[in-house]
Amino acid sequence: MKDLISIIVPVYRAEDYIVQAIEMVRAQSWQKWELLLIEDCSPDDSAKAIRSYLSDCVMRDIFAGQKGLRAVEEYTAPGGQKIMLLCKEHNEGAARARNTGLSVAEGRYIAFMDADDVWYPDKLRKEMDFMNKKQAGFVFTAYEFGDEQARPTGRVVHVPPQLTYRQALSRTVIFTTTVLLDRTKIADELIRMPHVESEDTATWWQILREGHTAYGLDEVLAIYRRPARSLSSNKLVAVRRIWHLYRVREKLSAPASAWYFIMWAYRATRRRL
Repeated sequence: MKDLISIIVPVYRAEDYIVQAIEMVRAQSWQKWELLLIEDCSPDDSAKAIRSYLSDCVMRDIFAGQKGLRAVEEYTAPGGQKIMLLCKEHNEGAARARNTGLSVAEGRYIAFMDADDVWYPDKLRKEMDFMNKKQAGFVFTAYEFGDEQARPTGRVVHVPPQLTYRQALSRTVIFTTTVLLDRTKIADELIRMPHVESEDTATWWQILREGHTAYGLDEVLAIYRRPARSLSSNKLVAVRRIWHLYRVREKLSAPASAWYFIMWAYRATRRRL
């Protein structure tokens, strides 16, 4: 379908959130979508929750024995949209789960969503309008921090009008759940996520490194749910990951890495104040 958006959702320890995530997709004002739920050998009842919720849908086919998958179930929602539950044979992490979704996606456009993310009802429609206006292959939006219940905290992350590769190196402002990509303009091999820590940031950089530009819509269309956890621990993990990306993934020199790191740390601190 010309305007079909394939929405890829890794499912791991998502029992408490996955039904709400599906409901948010089904409530979108943009109804030309397919939903790909990649169950990554979750130890909880995520798959059971999905199957129970989709009892109002028609299951057309059940496939088994596909490489890397123990089951693939295809459902048709009352509105005609396709929802697929792909159960992996082994837990391989979010990057490979998203890549599994990309390999079966039929849409021209790719959107990513994590099970605990929150989308506003006009999220996809407004992004599509913005993408068409900019004639872009890569767009992203502003977002707001939420608490454990996804209640907005008032802390909004605004985004710049556009980002090139060099600009993106000094800021991790692109939130995965806000991204929309056009596969006719950006090749799948660039969208495919590397199996590294902070795989989403690494993916945006590898796309931009090839000369593409990401365009930012400075409107809040999603909420980033932030469960209570050790903030100091999170900061240390983020520091280690960003430095590794600079030195190993992007192969930047130590001075260049230090410069981008300082700018990244400054912007990251401001974003959380």
